[in-house]
Amino acid sequence: MLVYAFRRLLIGLVTLVLISFVVYGLIRAMPGDPTALYTGDAHGGATVSVSQEQFREMRKEFGLDRHWTIAYFEWAGKTIRGDLGLSLHGRRPVLSIILDAVGPTLLLSGVSLALAYLLSIPLGIYAAHRTGRPDERALSVVLYVLYSFPSYVLAAFLVLILGVKLRLLPVSGMGSADHEALPAIARLLDLLRHMLLPVACYTLGSLAYLTRFIRSNMVEALRQDYIRTARAKGLPERTVLVRHAFRNTLIPLVTLIGLSFPALLSGSIIIERIFTWPGMGQLFFEAIRDYDYPLIMGLTMMFSVLILLGTLLADLLYAVVDPRIAYS
Repeated sequence: MLVYAFRRLLIGLVTLVLISFVVYGLIRAMPGDPTALYTGDAHGGATVSVSQEQFREMRKEFGLDRHWTIAYFEWAGKTIRGDLGLSLHGRRPVLSIILDAVGPTLLLSGVSLALAYLLSIPLGIYAAHRTGRPDERALSVVLYVLYSFPSYVLAAFLVLILGVKLRLLPVSGMGSADHEALPAIARLLDLLRHMLLPVACYTLGSLAYLTRFIRSNMVEALRQDYIRTARAKGLPERTVLVRHAFRNTLIPLVTLIGLSFPALLSGSIIIERIFTWPGMGQLFFEAIRDYDYPLIMGLTMMFSVLILLGTLLADLLYAVVDPRIAYS
């Protein structure tokens, strides 16, 4: 397994280099100029007086006075040494900005993914066991409705009903205006209240897909000969469903979990924008809006590494859930 993992890491490293090269070229081909932010030309802001010397220095600092391939290799050399550069807009280290946004996104997406899997597994097993019956059909209708709802539509409904009409829950930010002045328990409760709506949007969308996914795999497993054999031996139905059928559907589920791993930190631009949640999705949107090349590249590299690690983790877990698989 170690040889296989080492080979996959080498392939992942080559893939990472290719991704960074292509993305760097694409963002340098974007219409617009980050230096325009200092003169108000990019987004219609106020004009700032900048001398020609200062303007040339800014372009040199941003690498805009050189061909993008040369600037890429300069950026890559710094990145290898652990220096992702300074944000063009915030004038702060890119790594520091990313680390500030990781916590809020991890809090939101971690809770949401955990809830989605904890709820979808029993619901999927139940739906497979009750296939064709009225309660399963009703559950399928509800899941189809949830799955067909775009996240921004669901968010708009929740904000309108629970936030505006009923005024039960806050609809923006991670805390109230006096959040820092509250006692520890009150701060925690305030954070939980602000999390409820975005977590619900995250969870409900994932829950519908995951439940249908688990149900379809379980239905296929329940048709196999070994399930009929287990039932013929007189095993309890719960044992047949969980220890025999569900265990043999873990490989596709592990693949899905591995692919969900990057979502823990990538965030959701739409959900975070609607609820003004200061996470990675919001940060990525602002980086693109501000033509912040170093920040865009730093976020792209982080997402790419997470995707590659997620697929590697899924492949390695195959051998754990299925003893027939060996990496030799």
